[in-house]
Amino acid sequence: MNSDSDLQIAGDILEVPHLLQAPREHPATVAEFVGLARSIAADPAQWAHLVRYDATTRWYHRLRTGPGYEVWLLSWVPGQGSGLHDHGRSSGVLTVLDGELTERTERGKRVLGAGVQRVFAPGYVHEVVNDALEPAVSLHVYFPGLTEMPMLPESRLRAAAGTGGTEGTGATPMACTALVPYGQVDAVSS
Repeated sequence: MNSDSDLQIAGDILEVPHLLQAPREHPATVAEFVGLARSIAADPAQWAHLVRYDATTRWYHRLRTGPGYEVWLLSWVPGQGSGLHDHGRSSGVLTVLDGELTERTERGKRVLGAGVQRVFAPGYVHEVVNDALEPAVSLHVYFPGLTEMPMLPESRLRAAAGTGGTEGTGATPMACTALVPYGQVDAVSS
């Protein structure tokens, strides 16, 4: 055997289990939270039977908790919205599971179809609305768990729209955000 081989230098990884990191029971990085949301989204058996639709208010159900995070399942009938808000000190991953939702920010609006994810940091301000004619379902992962959701005046969006309100502009810089389809993790900061 060649004495310069990587195997001889590093050793057989299967023979040195003490060098392997144990798999984490819970996510700890943004990529792992995105992965958690994707794995739940990919397995409707975990959530589809829980979905309810309520004509008077958005329906929500805490699906899972872990050390420092929460996973929420929400349904939206046509016309329902969140109101303009931020998430306090929480970061998050929003994943559209079924239907489509419209996200409005100071930068403009985006239609988010099934399979699209939004990743955001503390201080991110948005409104989510079901502008479609069909119900929608979304998954929200917050880390740390959501302890506040300050509501903001709608005039904040209208003022931004009056100054251009297009993608890439706005009165206030937004925190790290990303719009990602399944299978792609992308972090964009502004």
